[in-house]
Amino acid sequence: MDAERQLELIKKNTVEIIREEELLERIKSKGSLKIKYGVDPTSPDIHLGHSVVLRKLKCFQDLGHKVILVIGDFTARVGDPSGRTSTRKPLSSEEIKVNARTYEEQVFKILDPERTQVVFNSRWLSSLRLSDVLKLASQCTVARILERDDFTKRYQNESPIGLHEFLYPLMQAYDSVALKADVEIGGTDQKFNLLMGRQIQKSYAQPPQVIITMPILEGTDGRQKMSKSLGNYIGVTEPPDQMYGKVMSIPDELIFKYFRLLTPLSEEEIALREKALKEGKLHPKEAKKELARQIVTLYWGKDSAEEEEKRFEAVFSRREIPEELPCFFLDSAKIKEGRVWIVRLLQLTGMVQSRSEARRLILQGGVRWDGKKIKDVNLEVHLDDEHILQVGKRKFLKIIKRTKNGQ
Repeated sequence: MDAERQLELIKKNTVEIIREEELLERIKSKGSLKIKYGVDPTSPDIHLGHSVVLRKLKCFQDLGHKVILVIGDFTARVGDPSGRTSTRKPLSSEEIKVNARTYEEQVFKILDPERTQVVFNSRWLSSLRLSDVLKLASQCTVARILERDDFTKRYQNESPIGLHEFLYPLMQAYDSVALKADVEIGGTDQKFNLLMGRQIQKSYAQPPQVIITMPILEGTDGRQKMSKSLGNYIGVTEPPDQMYGKVMSIPDELIFKYFRLLTPLSEEEIALREKALKEGKLHPKEAKKELARQIVTLYWGKDSAEEEEKRFEAVFSRREIPEELPCFFLDSAKIKEGRVWIVRLLQLTGMVQSRSEARRLILQGGVRWDGKKIKDVNLEVHLDDEHILQVGKRKFLKIIKRTKNGQ
C-alpha cells in the first residue's frame, strides 16, 4: 500500500501525530517501521481502555510494520507518575512477574503474535551504571520535568515528589533509544513521556521518533478514565455475559465513541447509525445491543455474542431468570423458625461485603427475592426449598436450604 494511503488509515481516530510529515517520509524511506508501545504491569488485567491503543497497533501490523511491546518490568518499580496526585506504591518483584505474564497472554487477543516482539525493559535499564544514569539525567532540566501538570500540582500543593519519579519519563525515553523506535504510541495522558522520547533520542544521535496519541476511553460510569481501581472497567478476558452486560450499562452519550474506538465498523457505517439515532429511527438500547454484540464477537466469537444477546433479552428485558444459576446452600442451623433476616442473608452469601452495603442496596431497590423487589431492610424472608436472590441487574444466586443430614 502506498505511503499516503497508509497515513490515512493510521490517522483514523488519533488525537495527534507529531510530526505527520516525518511519519510519511519515514514510511516512504524505510518501508517497515518499528512501532513501540510500553506498558507497566501494575495490574493483572488489560481492559477495553488499553485496547484503543492496541487496536491502532494492530492497524500498523496489518500495514506490514513491526510492533514492539515493551513490558516495563523495571519502570514498574517506580510507577508512572502520569495523572497521579501521590507517589505510587512500589510493587514487589513477584507481583510484577505475575502481571507481566498475564499482559503477554491478554494482548494477543488483539495483536498478531507473529508480528509482535515482546521485550522487557529490565534487559537494558538494569545494566545501566551510575555514570550512564547521570548522562541520561543531564539531558533534561528540572524546569522541563516540572512542566508536567501532575508534578506542578503536587509541588504547589506541597505533596511529596520522590526524585525517582523524576527519572520515570527519562527511563521510558531510554527504552526508545535502546530499541531505536521509529514511532511510539500511547494515550493522550502519555504525551509528556512520548515527547521525552523524542528529546532523548536526539541527544543520543538518533532520529526522533514520531509520536501518536490516542483518545482516553471513559469507563462504564461515563465520567472517569476506564480503570480497574475505579471499578468502571470492562476487561478483555471477562466472561462474555459480563462483557455484554457492562457494555449495555454505559451512558447513551458514549455509544458512538465506543463504536469508533472499539469496533471494526467504518466511519460511514457509524455515521449512518448516528444519523438514525438523531432522527428517532434507532433507539439507544438497540444501538447498545449492536455495540455489545460487536465487542463480544471480537473477543469471544459470533456464537457467544448472539447467545449473550438472547440471554440479556430474557433476563433483563423480560425479567426472566437465567436457566443456570450458581447455588448457595444455607445450613438450617443458621435459620430461625424457617426465616432469615435479608441483610444477614446477603452477607452470608457474599453478595455484599457488609451489612451497611446490604441496607443501602435494599433502600435503592436493588434486591429481589423470587423476583419481588424488597423494600424493608428489616424483612425476614421465609425459606422452605429453593429461592432466587437477585442483587442489581446481573447477580443471581439460587438459595437452597440444607437440612441437618446434609440434604
